[in-house]
Amino acid sequence: MQPQIFDTAQIPAADRFGLWLEMLAQTPTLMRIRTEHADNFEARAEFLELGPIQLIRHRYPPLHGIRTRKLISRSDADCYLLALTLNGTGIADQDGQRGICPPGDLTFYDCARPQELSHHTDRADDRSAASIVALIPHDALPLPHRRLTPLFASRMSGAEGIGALLADYLIRITSHPDQYHAVDADRLGGVALDLIATLLGRHLVSEEAVPTEVRRRALLAQVHAYVRQHLGDVTLGPGTIADAHHLSVRSLHRLFEDEETTVAAYIRDERLARCRRDLADPALADRSIQVIAGRWGFRDKAHFSRAFRATQAETPQAFRARHLEQARIVNSPASEVNSTRTQ
Repeated sequence: MQPQIFDTAQIPAADRFGLWLEMLAQTPTLMRIRTEHADNFEARAEFLELGPIQLIRHRYPPLHGIRTRKLISRSDADCYLLALTLNGTGIADQDGQRGICPPGDLTFYDCARPQELSHHTDRADDRSAASIVALIPHDALPLPHRRLTPLFASRMSGAEGIGALLADYLIRITSHPDQYHAVDADRLGGVALDLIATLLGRHLVSEEAVPTEVRRRALLAQVHAYVRQHLGDVTLGPGTIADAHHLSVRSLHRLFEDEETTVAAYIRDERLARCRRDLADPALADRSIQVIAGRWGFRDKAHFSRAFRATQAETPQAFRARHLEQARIVNSPASEVNSTRTQ
């Protein structure tokens, strides 16, 4: 996927702030902005469409913004905004509530209501505040609108639990959008919505406000992330995963029933994927196959070889030799010469 990029570095300094305001006027976040850096407003926004939601990764000088009812009437305001602070400190005010968010924390508010925000950096020599925002249509979030009022401008941790998973998800997608295909946009947006809804539900008086299927999908995403983080642990299995998520083993297996795989198969497939990546990497050519397999949780050489052949229809040795030879040919001086001649 390729984001749409707006970067004021491409235009004269005197025009930067005005063009940034024009860009902002085309979004549901139209605001009256004040900044001490209007004479040279170096800012960048990367817009990524993920089905029902839009992600925007911002970098900008410190600023203060106010959104009034008059400005709301001039914009498409039927959406929520969830913001993850990346650098600096963000402060949001809405409906008499205030959230102060250092890097790594999240806040949430309704674009259809007046709000005030500021984002400043914590050092005098740091001129770039940064954040990721998700714009979510009101009808895309499976939570009652009236129930969400207590959460507007609240601070939510992005350092643990669902908040950490959501923060990591937003950072990964916006940092490397080229690693994802356009056909995956709807599904990626759906995962983000499930995580956002579950995070908000955790901060409501009752999590029952979140539909059961949304909670199931968010829990599955959390389990997937846990597995990927612990692939090298030989004790990783249904029991340890269930314990880490306060589930019974039976409930964990039930969670995977609609996924066309089992817990054990998912662990095996993720481990094999990491092994394939490392075996094909010329930078790791000096590492033995057994060391690579062990790094990703395969402690028995024979078991690893059987599992690898079952999925790849070739031995790990043959797979590695084929991919390293392909890399050698692509990177050889002769290949560079031929490429130059054809240009």
